[in-house]
Amino acid sequence: MSINVVERIDDLIMVKHILVSVSDKNGLDKLIPEMLSVNPELKFFSTGGTYSSIKEILGSDAASCLTQVSDYTGQPETQGGLVKTLDFKIYLGLLTETYNEYHKNDLKRTDSVPIDMVVVNLYPFKETIAKHNITIEQARGNIDIGGPCMIRAAAKNFIRVAPVVDPSDYETIVSEIKSNNGQLSLRLRCELAQKAFEHTAVYDRFIADYLSDRTFDEVKACYSF
Repeated sequence: MSINVVERIDDLIMVKHILVSVSDKNGLDKLIPEMLSVNPELKFFSTGGTYSSIKEILGSDAASCLTQVSDYTGQPETQGGLVKTLDFKIYLGLLTETYNEYHKNDLKRTDSVPIDMVVVNLYPFKETIAKHNITIEQARGNIDIGGPCMIRAAAKNFIRVAPVVDPSDYETIVSEIKSNNGQLSLRLRCELAQKAFEHTAVYDRFIADYLSDRTFDEVKACYSF
């Protein structure tokens, strides 16, 4: 089996492209403008309600720095937002390595960009199933697919990408960005990756436990045949 072996990376990574897709929008009103104040050339990609929130936060500045993921990928979102970010250009941007010439050629071939930071938190599955009389179908609909995929891709590639899953980390990120002229350190990227994998592990555990507690009769009763 052939695998990539990375031998050269950078400690400090300039953040140029950020993908933002969150259910918890707390803190975006500070994170987005402050990041942009450090690097006016920063570009944001976003989806759905998050895109609308960032557009409102940025006002007239949005036109020059904010792009819908569907416009970037050339693929419109499916009904209900079922598929938004599961696209080759997104994952190439997340997983590409700085000094890999093959990756650089793939970016050029597909007119893609390296994504340097992902700001993602997930559909509120835990909060949904805690409500009274929630059906299995309502629970199933709140199982996030694209979010965990992006978090895992970004966290795997912490050698270049910062995975951000917790709004409480926004202040730390902005502080380091300001101190390093728009760059993030390997130390912080490692810490964020550890937190990101813990976040997805806990999320999947809630889903697995919920489904384990349901009988097949309960599942059948939820649907028509």
